[in-house]
Amino acid sequence: MQSEGENKGNGMKYMITWKERSQGSAIEYERAQQRILDVFRKWQAPVNFKIELFMIRVGDWGGYMLADCDDPVIVHKFASMLPAFEFEARPVIPIEDAVRGELEVMAWRDGLKFD
Repeated sequence: MQSEGENKGNGMKYMITWKERSQGSAIEYERAQQRILDVFRKWQAPVNFKIELFMIRVGDWGGYMLADCDDPVIVHKFASMLPAFEFEARPVIPIEDAVRGELEVMAWRDGLKFD
């Protein structure tokens, strides 16, 4: 696991999820599937877009990607590349950083004096 200082300057981590948009008939789904594979085969991740995890949901047209990127426009471009899918990209942080931050703010809050 990374400590707080290790990711500074490298970017933000994003959990990207996607699911298939309704396409219509079975033949339209088949065409969309072929187009998705054709486009994805040609795509190359930019150097500042590091894929840490890339998973597909079994039996479903969707999945999850954990990516590290210093430019949200690059993340947006990735999500715009395949219009047959609905994408969601959420910034995420490691649990140990979240807990540390929560403990710090709780200590600060507990130290407040009210008149």
